[in-house]
Amino acid sequence: MVLLLLLALSGTGVAADTPIVTFKSGVSNVPLDVLVLNGTDIVKDLTQQDFVVYDENQQQPILYFNFGTEPLSLLLLLDVSGSMQQYIAEMGLVARAALWHLQKGDRVGVMVFAHNRRARLEFTDNLDKVVDDLKDAVHDDSVGSTTEINNALLDAAKFVKASQSARRSVLILTDNLGLNFKSPDEPVIRSFDDANIVLNAMVVGRAARPELTPGHYLNPDYTPPDVFTIAETTGGEAVKATNTGQVFREMIARIRTRYSMQFKKPEGASGYRRLRVELSPSARLRYPKAVILARKGYWAEQ
Repeated sequence: MVLLLLLALSGTGVAADTPIVTFKSGVSNVPLDVLVLNGTDIVKDLTQQDFVVYDENQQQPILYFNFGTEPLSLLLLLDVSGSMQQYIAEMGLVARAALWHLQKGDRVGVMVFAHNRRARLEFTDNLDKVVDDLKDAVHDDSVGSTTEINNALLDAAKFVKASQSARRSVLILTDNLGLNFKSPDEPVIRSFDDANIVLNAMVVGRAARPELTPGHYLNPDYTPPDVFTIAETTGGEAVKATNTGQVFREMIARIRTRYSMQFKKPEGASGYRRLRVELSPSARLRYPKAVILARKGYWAEQ
């Protein structure tokens, strides 16, 4: 059983001797990281009885439930290609206020990418270091200029997977432009799902969700970036950020304020399994317009 810690954040840094909760998915339990929104408001008063989980349309008993207290490992993944510097600078200006939403025991890392990837800051509970690194990252030109988003996400998943936190998340800042060469979305989604990582995305500039033109030939080796679909499939959200600082603060709050739950993998389950999380009838009456964000599936290994 995962050990839960409920500790208040004190100051801008977190004590170095904070105990770390190890993420243990086991061989039979499937973890879920769930956000419930009612309009723009986070729904914070739900209990275990207010959720219903389906695996391949079969309801599953929820064996473990927690709200907002499990330590979080959060990787800030920054696109430093092209004209992205202004958006990183805006994040840096509000970083201290945004990270105030985190709790004692949470840790944050920073990685930059363009053509290549580089981890600038290992996971730390010293939020002052994170703020300073964000302000310095705007000048980082060590990773080239072209953009390879999916390769960056694959490296980010490996980086976060090595963390010991019960909850794991990546927040990417990107304009969602460029091309992925021989790096389709499916391996990215699987790498996030296998490590129980949620992707959230702040999409800036003129980019939008890619649209496929019917009948138009596409070279399968070159695919357009689509952080929108990857985020939604892993249980996160992709937000078009016209005010980068404001959206950064909002995203950190939503990443921190999520429900954690687990259910037992059905006997004999294998291959890709579709998941669905719903509110119970009584909870739906209280929140008829609520939107639930949770991973869409998982791979069950025999």
